[in-house]
Amino acid sequence: MTLVAPASVAAVQKRTILTLVATQAVGAMGITIGIATASLLARDLSGSESMAGLSQTTQVLGAAVAAYVLGRVMDARGRRFGLVAGYVLGAAGGLLAVLAGVVGSMTLLLVGAVLLGATTAANNGARYAATDLAPARSRARALSVVVWATTFGAVIGPNLTGVAEIFSDSVGIPVLTGPFAIGSMGMLAAALVVGVFLRPDPLLVAREGAPPAEKAKGTSWRRAIAVIRERPALAAAVVGQAAAHATMVAVMVMTPLHMEHGGAGLEIIGLVISGHVLGMFAFAPIAGWLADRVGRADVMALGGGVLLVSLVLCAAAPEGSSGRIFVGLFLLGLGWSLATIAAATSVADHTPIEVRADVQGTADLIMGVAAAAAGAVSGVVVDLAGYPALALGTILLVMVLFGAAYVARKSADAPA
Repeated sequence: MTLVAPASVAAVQKRTILTLVATQAVGAMGITIGIATASLLARDLSGSESMAGLSQTTQVLGAAVAAYVLGRVMDARGRRFGLVAGYVLGAAGGLLAVLAGVVGSMTLLLVGAVLLGATTAANNGARYAATDLAPARSRARALSVVVWATTFGAVIGPNLTGVAEIFSDSVGIPVLTGPFAIGSMGMLAAALVVGVFLRPDPLLVAREGAPPAEKAKGTSWRRAIAVIRERPALAAAVVGQAAAHATMVAVMVMTPLHMEHGGAGLEIIGLVISGHVLGMFAFAPIAGWLADRVGRADVMALGGGVLLVSLVLCAAAPEGSSGRIFVGLFLLGLGWSLATIAAATSVADHTPIEVRADVQGTADLIMGVAAAAAGAVSGVVVDLAGYPALALGTILLVMVLFGAAYVARKSADAPA
């Protein structure tokens, strides 16, 4: 059955982008409001600073697993069903984090963090949904507009830390759990928006318009990996995306602890995280425009250069609040934006329609596992050697990103 007339594809794409923009705005607020306090809550519940990054790390790992699972769901049911499932699971995770703080259970916090990762996976899936019906010449811009929309909720989220404190007092829950309670409301709002308005489903419409030979049904993990191995540019994009994300997560999750050691309060920490998130999302349209104009590989390399500068600044930043930590975290977000938008667009470029959701879910799984490993190691490194050593050591991941960009360019960085 035909879902939509060919002449209406442009209208469906416009509706899709508008819906995803609204979804990202509220969904991002839900997931980022707890960034500034997650490591602090984990430290208090575990009683160990070396485990402070474990909550964020577990959330990243949950996002990795959820990315693959939701990719399978989207392959079978479409983008809308998978996105709604991700946001609802994330909301449940936020409520579990609140309960963990109330009863003093680190285990319960980690379970909640795993479920919170589903919202991150849904946000990542939304950026791919923007490319399903986009022409190749403007695919990066379509993806980047959805990433950019995250700015509204993501910058507002960490700055609601003070409001969350007031909310916590009013309802009688621990102060560090307030952000998770408010975040759950944002995730449920995102689920409602996408569930009502993402119709018709862009992935199903794209399949309807594909040549008959490309209308194969769902694929296995082995099939998705085979597709990646067959295409060097695709493999390079997957590796580059993972390296950039691992770099960002490793440093970002330990920054609140580094600042608190110097006496910085929650409001200042939240402001630094907001600047970081601003770098991640606010300039996404520029990254998308560059990726469409000069090529995905070159923008991946540019992102690596920005990440390199950010790590040097972070390594030089003293404990507490400083100009170097503000600028370093902002550039950490900007470098991440350049590299991941270019890499994610390249993933969309080189993936056949019949395996699109599976390959994208697999790419996000690899990205999440790499970031989770980096986050897990970051807490130990900071505990043993300090925050500067972490920032300088993470330069190794940037070298991997540069290598991936080189391979992508040598593999003729162009849509398949």
